This record gives sequence, structure tokens and C-alpha cells, in this order.
Amino acid sequence: MNRSKRGFRIADKNLRLNQFIRAKEVRLIDEAGKQLGVVQTFEALRMAQDRNLDLVEVAPNATPPVCRIIDFGKFMYERTKKEREAKKGQKTIEIKELRIRPKTNWYHTGFKIKRFRNFLKDGNKIRVRILFRAREIAHLALAKDILEKVAVELADAATVETGPQMDGRSMIMMLVPGAMKGGADAAREAVQKARVYVAPPEEQPQRPPR
Repeated sequence: MNRSKRGFRIADKNLRLNQFIRAKEVRLIDEAGKQLGVVQTFEALRMAQDRNLDLVEVAPNATPPVCRIIDFGKFMYERTKKEREAKKGQKTIEIKELRIRPKTNWYHTGFKIKRFRNFLKDGNKIRVRILFRAREIAHLALAKDILEKVAVELADAATVETGPQMDGRSMIMMLVPGAMKGGADAAREAVQKARVYVAPPEEQPQRPPR
């Protein structure tokens, strides 16, 4: 909900105004925010027209409904402008993916981890994916060890949101920004306690024929 400069709350965007207000009498507030009490709707509309403004029903569920005299066009313009500014200020959380092969040298993985620290600082989530090829999928323990090392290495900057699990022919782990509560030991435990299920061959995704 939005408020005017004087703190009056507008109920919703589908407002009735002027001749579309159905109530016979309304509780009226003028353009300065002054309470004018309960008046006949036709009288409130006349007052708004005399001031070259609009009569807007701002609280239709009240008894009687509350109406306010305002410049409706200006009000909608300012509200749209505020909504656009609010959207600009909203940060979109992205998921960055760190891909590692089971046989990748940890030295090279370390360089990737340094880069992904910056992604975490920017508020992005990290999906760590161990990619298996052919018979490498038999080395699940090795893949889990790699994920454990990553979680421990980033424990000061990331929390394990989802422990290791299979995603087709890959093993993935999800990290979110923020130091792991309990530090490296907690990160290690979060990975170790995760149970990894490998789907039987008939349930695994098949490669398209060449």
C-alpha cells in the first residue's frame, strides 16, 4: 500500500472516483488532509469540481466509505513513478553455476572458487555441479569429496542450502550467500550427511542419437 505525503493510505488501485461512487454519503477528507466529516456524495462531488479536483473513494469498505479530494491524475503518476523506482532498487538473485569434472586438478578449481566468491558477495546463489562422463559416474565418493572441499573452502562466505544430490548424470550442491553457521565443520557435516541416490539406467536421461 502507498501513502500520500500526509500519511493517508490508499486501499487499492481499482478506485471509484467522481460519478462512479455509489454510496449516498461519504466521510470526506479534503486535499489538505483535513477531515470534513460525513457529507452527501453529491455535495462532496460538487466540492471537488469547484476545486478542479477529483473525488476518490479510498476506503470503500468503511461505513460510510471514505473519500478524498485529490488530483487523481497526479496521484497515479506519482505512484507509478514510485513503483518504478522501487523495482529499480530490487536486486534480482541469480544462480551461478560452478562446473567441475571429477578429475579436475584442485589447483585449477581453486581459481574458479575465488571468482565465485565475488558472485556470493553480490548476493547470488551458487550451484556446484560435478559433471560425469561415461564410467566416471561410478566415482560418486570422489565427487562428494570434491563438493565437501568446496563447501569447506567457502564456509566463511556461503551456506550449504542443499547437500549433494544427483541431477541426471551430474552431482549438484546449492550454496547461498552468508557464512555457514558452525563454520567449516558444519559445512563438512552438511555434505557428509547427504544421501546420494543414483537412478537406475532406465531412469537416467538418454543422450540423443547422433
